[in-house]
Parts: sequence; structure tokens; C-alpha cells
Amino acid sequence: MHSAFRPVFGTLFSCIALVALACPLVSQQPAASIAATAATSLPEAPQAQIAPEAVALPDQQGSSQQVPAPAPAQTPAAQGSSSSQGPAQQSDAEKSEHEKAEEQLKAQEHQRVMGVMATFNTTSNKDALPLSPKQKFELFFKSETDPWPFLLSSVVAGIGQADNSYPEWGQGVQGYAKRFGAAYSDAFIGNFFGNAVFTSWWHEDPRFFQKGTGSGMHRFLWAAASTVWCKRDNGKWGPNYANVGGNLVGAAIARAYYPASERTVTDTLSDGLTVSAEGIVGSEVIEFWPDLVRHHKQKQAEKLAREAGQSGEQNAPKTAVPDPPKQ
Repeated sequence: MHSAFRPVFGTLFSCIALVALACPLVSQQPAASIAATAATSLPEAPQAQIAPEAVALPDQQGSSQQVPAPAPAQTPAAQGSSSSQGPAQQSDAEKSEHEKAEEQLKAQEHQRVMGVMATFNTTSNKDALPLSPKQKFELFFKSETDPWPFLLSSVVAGIGQADNSYPEWGQGVQGYAKRFGAAYSDAFIGNFFGNAVFTSWWHEDPRFFQKGTGSGMHRFLWAAASTVWCKRDNGKWGPNYANVGGNLVGAAIARAYYPASERTVTDTLSDGLTVSAEGIVGSEVIEFWPDLVRHHKQKQAEKLAREAGQSGEQNAPKTAVPDPPKQ
């Protein structure tokens, strides 16, 4: 109220100084009475609960007074952290699956048939985790830079050199180099599209899943069907578009470096289907190779057991038979 009356006091100061001096004294009485009335009409504030962690503050008389410490307010960042726990846990789970898939790929890098033929695109784990596009490209690159594709291409080139396939390429070192380059390029381009590009595009798994159990005929048909039937990234099974399409695309691109006489639609389809048929043969070998290995080990164990038994009989000490008692 004092601040509200100061302009009025300034205007009337020259005329009624006595009234101006008395006004503050008079105005304090209504204010005091209003404040007293308001104080009596308001209910008493509840006493603050003194928590164990209350802070002691000294008052004017020097005595200490317990003042409860304010509860920590939950900041927006803390609220956001609780709401972000779900996505964080989900990303951790995805990361864990990615790491498990990477471990499975590392284990596949040691698989070979006869110690030579690389079978990195094969797994006996029916519950193998799906691969990311990056892992599919890494698997393709690992398979094509292994010594096995180069060895296979050298054998194919040697057979073509002996049969004088594609006479336009001639003989000698130059002819062999052209045949070797064509054989390796066919495999590289076909696998690049069939095992990396198209499998990532259509979400297909580039690996062959070994059956391993069941009747021989069932397993034979399973391996043969892998050329046109595959597992997808979502766990379901469907047509193997990537494998067949990759073989055909690889055969079509190969027309660029084959002789002009081979650049026809018929030759392209024939080469693509031939590569698919060769894939069936490879799947059959991979499916039944573990059985051949087990059979060989079993025969070896039986042979060693027989030899050990015969040597034991020969080295066994002969016991003397006592003479019958004389009558």
C-alpha cells in the first residue's frame, strides 16, 4: 500500500503536508487489520515431516533447525532414459544375434570335403541365425578367394584344353589362360549375384542346410531340391530365385568374353542350367560326405580292434597244463 500511495503524496505535498504525514500512519492500520484477519482465517500449515536426511540450518538465535532436503526432481533426461530402455534392450538383442551369426560363420570357414573342397556355404544347424547383407557379401568373398575355386578352375581349364573346347582360343599357354579365366569368371560372377546380391535383395539364405537324418532317398531329394528351394531370412522356405537367377545372369554376362559363336540365347540358357545341375551334384556330395567319413572311421576302428585282439592272443603267456595223476 505504501508504494501505491506515493504518487498521490507527491502531488498533494505542497498543500496538505500534515495530511501527507498522517496518511502513512493511518494507512498502516487497515493493512495491519486486514493482515491479522487473513492470518486468523487461514488454516494452519501442516508441519513438515523431518526426514533422516534433513539438512540442519542455523536460525537467528544460533539454534539449529532441521529443514527437510528437497526430493530430487525427475528431469526430462531421466524420464527419457526410462522410455528409451525398450529400444536400447532391443538393439542389444539384435547385436547379440548378429554376433552369434558371426560366430556361426567363423565356424563354417573350417568346413571342407576331403580337406580341399571348401563348403563355407553349408551348415548343419537347422536353427542357424539369418545373415545380414554385409555377412552375405563377406561369405561370398571368403568363398571365392579361397584356394579351392582357383584349383577347380585350373582343372576345368585343363579339361577344356584337352578337349580343345572353343577352338578360337587356341592351344598353348594363351589358350589355357583364356579357359582358366573364363572358368573362374563364370563362378565368380554367378556367385556374386546368386549368393550376395540377389540373396540380399530377396532376403534368401545363401547356405545349403544339410539334412543329416532320415532315409537315404529323402536326403537325396532334399539335397537335389536345394538348387530351387531355399530358406529365407524370416525362417520360412520358398523358391530359390537367387540361385537360379544368379546362374542365368552369370551365363549372360559371360557372353561378353566367350567366342562370338557362343553368344546366343540357347547357349546362355544351356550354360545357366548346366551350372544349376552342377550345384545339385555338389549338394549331394556335401550331404553324404559326413556319412562316408563316419563309415571310413568305423571300418578303421574295427580293423584296429581286430589287430589289437590278434596281437594280444599271440603275446598272451601260455599256461602249463599239469600231467594227470598216475593210477
